[in-house]
Amino acid sequence: MSHQLTPEIAGRFASIALGHVTREYPHKLDQVLEGPEDLLSPRQLHPIFFGSFDWHSCVHGYWLLLRTLRRFPDMPVSVRIRTLADEMLAPDKVAGELAYLDRAYTGGFERPYGWGWLLALHGEAQRHDAAWAEDLAPLARAFARRFHNYLPKLTYPIRTGTHFNTAFALILALEWAAANDLALAALIGERARAWYREDRDCPAWEPGGDDFLSSALTEALLMKRVLPRGEFAGWFNLFLPRLAAGAPKSLFTPAFVSDRSDGKIAHLDGVNLSRAWCWRELADALEPDLAALAQETADRHLEASLPHVAGDYMGEHWLATFALLALESRSAE
Repeated sequence: MSHQLTPEIAGRFASIALGHVTREYPHKLDQVLEGPEDLLSPRQLHPIFFGSFDWHSCVHGYWLLLRTLRRFPDMPVSVRIRTLADEMLAPDKVAGELAYLDRAYTGGFERPYGWGWLLALHGEAQRHDAAWAEDLAPLARAFARRFHNYLPKLTYPIRTGTHFNTAFALILALEWAAANDLALAALIGERARAWYREDRDCPAWEPGGDDFLSSALTEALLMKRVLPRGEFAGWFNLFLPRLAAGAPKSLFTPAFVSDRSDGKIAHLDGVNLSRAWCWRELADALEPDLAALAQETADRHLEASLPHVAGDYMGEHWLATFALLALESRSAE
């Protein structure tokens, strides 16, 4: 498979997403039950995001569909995407998603990964000549408010390589906030600097057995987004001072996936794809020799996991999103 995003690859990714965003089962709910009356089906609880095995994967499945539609509007599946988006990203269904947020014990629902992806979906919808963004806006504002309330009280960032990772969600949220909520953008910048600016000589003890994000590289990419270019260069050289010598070795070594039918172990394909995305996004801020090394490392990680974005549903319901991030990253084009 090419390491560049082509119309053919985009169409393949879109076809994969079309196959799961309305597939209700199997499904893993994120729900606290107050009583037996709360035992409802995914579609009853989430009128839009009931597919793709879990809520957040369905959200970024729709993001993938809108993204590929915008990039390649003449794809064979484009009509199917527009028809589905018109049907699903509609006011009555958005109202149902908002109603779920009004339930008790939903303060931590999808925090922060799903929050970030919902804002990314709304931001992508805003780039289309359709009603989707206007209809999704109340849901985006609801999650933006949650970020406003949550970030000031988060004393310590969450550095794990899974859905709870703080830096990854803020990368997504920051892009949306820069266009829609400057106060949130400023808050993200302030909190990122407070949490990460003094980090030095990161050991990159990764990946964990069920990681799909690189804790080290995701943090670096967030700091690239919030620091001026010159300040970022100085920070990065202290954060990962031994990269030119190939250390930490973990960041240069693709993860091995022993069982792609195991949903947690299949996360490791995501490590490879998200590292490729981060390396490519970071490359243009690095010295030439290190930038070349970053590109080579990204390619090696892509080769390890691009062939596996489809096959077993444990990976198929989400991996194409991270493959798309990597293939369309700035340094890839």
